[in-house]
Amino acid sequence: MQENYQPLEIEQQVQAFWEETQAFAVKEVSGQEKYYCLSMFPYPSGKLHMGHVRNYTIGDVISRYQRMLGKNVLQPMGWDAFGLPAENAAMKHGVHPADWTYDNIDYMRGQLKRLGFGYDWSREIATCDPSYYRWEQWFFLKLLEKGLVYKKTAPVNWCPNDMTVLANEQVIDGCCWRCDTPVERKEIAQWFLKITDYAEELLASLETLDGWPEQVKTMQANWIGRSEGVEMDFAVQDSDETVRIYTTRPDTVMGVTYLAVAAEHPLALQAAEQNAEIGAFVESCKQMETSEAAMETMEKRGIDSGIKAIHPLSGEPVPVWIANFVLMGYGTGAVMSVPAHDQRDYEFAQKYGIALKQVIFAEDGSGDCAEQAFTHKGVLANSGEFDGLTSAQAFDAIAGNLEKSGKGLRKTNFRLRDWGVSRQRYWGAPIPVIYCEDCGTVPVPEQDLPVTLPRDVVLDGSQSPLVAHPTFSSADCPSCGKPARRETDTFDTFMESSWYFARFTCNQASSMLDESANYWLPVDQYIGGIEHAILHLLYARFYTKLLRDEGLLACDEPFKRLLTQGMVLKDGSKMSKSKGNTVDPQALIDQYGADTVRLFIMFAAPPEQSLEWSDSGVEGAFRFLRRLWKLVHSHVEVDGTGTTLDKAGVTDEQKAVRRQIHQTLQKVGDDLNRRYTFNTAIAANMELINTLSRFNDESGNGQAIRQEALEAIVLMLSPIVPHICHQLWLHLGHCGPVINESWPAVDLSALEQDSIELVLQVNGKLRSKIIVSASASNAEVQAMALEDEAIKRFIGESPVKKVIVVPKKLVNIVI
Repeated sequence: MQENYQPLEIEQQVQAFWEETQAFAVKEVSGQEKYYCLSMFPYPSGKLHMGHVRNYTIGDVISRYQRMLGKNVLQPMGWDAFGLPAENAAMKHGVHPADWTYDNIDYMRGQLKRLGFGYDWSREIATCDPSYYRWEQWFFLKLLEKGLVYKKTAPVNWCPNDMTVLANEQVIDGCCWRCDTPVERKEIAQWFLKITDYAEELLASLETLDGWPEQVKTMQANWIGRSEGVEMDFAVQDSDETVRIYTTRPDTVMGVTYLAVAAEHPLALQAAEQNAEIGAFVESCKQMETSEAAMETMEKRGIDSGIKAIHPLSGEPVPVWIANFVLMGYGTGAVMSVPAHDQRDYEFAQKYGIALKQVIFAEDGSGDCAEQAFTHKGVLANSGEFDGLTSAQAFDAIAGNLEKSGKGLRKTNFRLRDWGVSRQRYWGAPIPVIYCEDCGTVPVPEQDLPVTLPRDVVLDGSQSPLVAHPTFSSADCPSCGKPARRETDTFDTFMESSWYFARFTCNQASSMLDESANYWLPVDQYIGGIEHAILHLLYARFYTKLLRDEGLLACDEPFKRLLTQGMVLKDGSKMSKSKGNTVDPQALIDQYGADTVRLFIMFAAPPEQSLEWSDSGVEGAFRFLRRLWKLVHSHVEVDGTGTTLDKAGVTDEQKAVRRQIHQTLQKVGDDLNRRYTFNTAIAANMELINTLSRFNDESGNGQAIRQEALEAIVLMLSPIVPHICHQLWLHLGHCGPVINESWPAVDLSALEQDSIELVLQVNGKLRSKIIVSASASNAEVQAMALEDEAIKRFIGESPVKKVIVVPKKLVNIVI
């Protein structure tokens, strides 16, 4: 064994061994407990960053530990490879998006291997591979056939620079998240998946996800947004039309003083045709994004349409205003406005001089609207036949009245909207439909899948090159054979990431999924950032239910347990290229080795918390590994690996060291399995190494205990720093690799103590310590405490009022 720790040499040898032996390749094994550990796969942007390293190290440690518990462990890796960044890079560097993407994949794969992650690389997938997205296209057509897919014109966030639709979450302060261009509101035809058909189940099944953080479940529940309310119709004066609204506060309906409709609402468009000022206002609303979040902070503006609606209960005329805070894509595109009892409506009414009518008061009659809206529930007044009812009573009474008159009904609504999956970009999976003037929308026949992207395109940023591509955009109708037009939109990249975890289980299958999926799924542990708490996780849950209902999966939920790791910070800020505070993982690996990087990442903070980068912390991790290496080297040099422990002849000091060994095993097992506090697991091993460094017993039993301790340390640390542990395990006299070893069992007899040290207190303050027999009774312990010389001095002549004995811990004497 060489004297000095040489990480680069060791890691290269160990990784070569893993690759030669296919150490992490797995298959289904009947009768063996499976464990599927998955970290969210990366976008192949070019190089790994420290956030990647942290995410994937956590997953690798969990996977290796579960393997040591005897489970059949699957840990795959792949690439979320479609998306706009590849198009931008193609234009910037003059390369094709596919070439840029696959070059990045090759480089990043090498980095992942260099970090020693135990992936089954035979299962690798890239979502831009036609063999992957062909099944996505196939499934889309199945959903189209079942009526779960539709196309409609809808208002969207449109980036005029990137020429594509943006999700609400991709709009920041009114601008595109990538290019910072002001976003416009635009009406375009889009494909949608009916996620709203599953809203109730998506909400209810959150209760089954015991292994998910409560914060994430709450975020999803709020996004789905179930509410109980009343839907009612306001007739339009001098017209056969009606305006339908939904409210969760029907108790306030007698306080309605205006209706507000979206700029795209038919009444708004009608008014705009007849009035230039209204037309200009409606046009200006198109320059805004469509997210609800933006509506909360933006300036509320509106214009009177000149149209009147008729109150469904009072029969009074109500003015209809066009307002920029009402979205056509949410609900009916119209809301009833009650300024006295809604703060947004209050501010709008104050701005435009609209009357308010208070109809809800506190039980004692207090609560006016002089300064702000009274938004609490209470007792009705100024509400005709409903006066004196509580808000809860009024809900039922008003709903009943509207239902009886045919002007409304009780309804459960959801904030969740159907998932728009169309994107007007090139680098994505083509949507597999053809438009025929005679036959309408026609699915691409299954035998013609996948619909692949043409390579001969020019990306200039003006529009998707698919639109004008001579061979791609035109096609023969599969039904009538006449010339037709192919859909040139591509799928939202969330489509690819919503089922990749299932394809990992059977990436070579000749169908979308096979029986292997039901062996491995659901994922036992999923790991990724909190930024994916809503959309990605919600869509993955939805997709799983779709796959289940198509008979392709048996599980209801994709991920049993979820860990959302914290960010990696430097100088208190998130690492980012724009801030110039990034740390290159590759440079650290080249300098210190992968194990040092892994150790620091796992030791610096618990996984859910943010990790503050520390150069000195990295150096400290390296020093620790050198120290461990030297400790084993010293032991091996004196030929201590072959000694056998004589349990009958161990001394008190030897017993104490063995006790700490097995206490550490007990603690670390709990830290890795239940608590996921990897930092405390490492700290416990550091304490054990400190003890071992002070243990200078060179007797036969001393050598045997040192061997036992070093073996335990190597086994406990092997999931975290696998390369050095692989080599040390061999140097400690073992023939097989450490990855094939089981987690060490705790010797309960080693935990037994003949005597224990107790703290002695007087009035709660430490005054002395004593050693007592582990089997001593409380009475015996109390007597020994009162006879302690230090305690006698502190008590003096004072009478003892009480003696409190905490077994195996302390005695507190109260005077």
